[in-house]
Amino acid sequence: MLQKGDKCGSSAYMRAHRPRIPREGPMLTTNPFDDDKLREECGIFGVSGADGAAALVALGLHALQHRGQEAAGITSWDGTHFHSHRAMGHVAGNFDRDEVMRTLAGSVACGHVRYATTGDSGMRNVQPLYAELASGGFAVAHNGNISNALHVRRELIQRGSIFQSTSDTETIIHLVATSGYKDLLDRFIDALKQIEGAYSLICMTPEGMIACRDPLGIRPLVMGKLGDAYIFASETVALDVVGADYVRDVEPGELVIVQDGELRSIRPFTAIAPRPCIFEWVYFSRPDSIAQDRSVYGVRKAIGAQLAIESGIDADLVVPVPDSGVPAAIGYAQQSGIPFELGIIRSHYVGRTFIQPSAEVRRLGVKLKHNANRDLIQGKRIVLIDDSIVRGTTSLKIVEMMREAGAAEVHMRIASPPTTHSCFYGVDTPERSKLLAAKMDVAGMAAFIKADSLAFVSIDGLYRALGEAQRTQVLPRYCDACFTGEYPTQLTDHDEQAVSQLALLDEPA
Repeated sequence: MLQKGDKCGSSAYMRAHRPRIPREGPMLTTNPFDDDKLREECGIFGVSGADGAAALVALGLHALQHRGQEAAGITSWDGTHFHSHRAMGHVAGNFDRDEVMRTLAGSVACGHVRYATTGDSGMRNVQPLYAELASGGFAVAHNGNISNALHVRRELIQRGSIFQSTSDTETIIHLVATSGYKDLLDRFIDALKQIEGAYSLICMTPEGMIACRDPLGIRPLVMGKLGDAYIFASETVALDVVGADYVRDVEPGELVIVQDGELRSIRPFTAIAPRPCIFEWVYFSRPDSIAQDRSVYGVRKAIGAQLAIESGIDADLVVPVPDSGVPAAIGYAQQSGIPFELGIIRSHYVGRTFIQPSAEVRRLGVKLKHNANRDLIQGKRIVLIDDSIVRGTTSLKIVEMMREAGAAEVHMRIASPPTTHSCFYGVDTPERSKLLAAKMDVAGMAAFIKADSLAFVSIDGLYRALGEAQRTQVLPRYCDACFTGEYPTQLTDHDEQAVSQLALLDEPA
């Protein structure tokens, strides 16, 4: 008992073990540029102590929709029973109906938005996950990725656990259920001490709500107050939407417990230097959020200015790749003195998918989402600003679009260092062999995307935009493994898979 005082998707090696769900007919997403982005796979939001808590959660999830667009779920507690509604698709259309919201009674609720991952669609993985334990109901919403989930899962199955999903989050529930401790909070802490990787969690029990972050604080989680109610969210923008005041970040390694309107904090882990994900400032977070007392918008402008300092070039126009490249492009233009212009216009009114009858129509369909501002571009030397290059397919399409519009020169500047390594902490990234920067140097990448020149902000420049003099080699301030390959935790599942693959290669033919 508490005492007073799918995650959304997994990394590449987890997804390889999940069943493939066939699609009906040829489809093309109408956001072909966005398809080549790194994806933060989920967002979480929780309310404790407010009448109609589920309605506030639905509003908070709207603000976090950019963090997960495949599915959404809300679980509430009315003092006697848990209620849950989970659905595929966006928050709007699923949680803006009276008949749904009336079923989610209670003053305590938590919710989750989840991003799509290949072959990983299905209601069984939609969160919050819920289970009946010996101590009562237990619901959990998870942002992050447990990097030893497969290892733990195998051990639990051998001990008799029966899994109902392919989500790494379910391992937490089973570890709580099978812990040898008596008190629920002790069981929960025992479970957390057996997992590695990244997690920000909002959990609900009949006794109260628990919000926590992993000891490194890789994934974000903030706390707010709305009247007497406590609010937890992945980003401050979700607090803004419901009218809550930001109180502080949930600290790395901290468990915040809300019970009967009272809040207490415990820190059961040995304190270590935090390593929050640096890509939250580059791309994941909404620009109107505040992350660790820094404006995300301000940091992105500073990255753009740093790009201009490090790799300026003579040009006529600075053009952002909408929408993620806009703040960095403003910073680049202000630093360089080159005019900022919207040379690519994005449509916000295109559906998510449509059926394509032919390759030619599929090619033309690209322009439904983004189109060159031809009159502005023609005859100009263009500096394109984007947040990252993943596979390179996006950048190639954009450069080609600029050339077709008559640009005299097309230079590309990227507001992050080259993405050379996969993420195993809750970001949907391709396997390393599919990352362009893992296969080519900058010159090769420039040739691949057909740009006249290509440059990335340096890793030290990225740190300078965040107020650091440079990246320290011994204890970097942030998790930047996708740029450096220096992972701050063990990667048990990844390492075990690599060993298995080597063993297969060593087997005689």
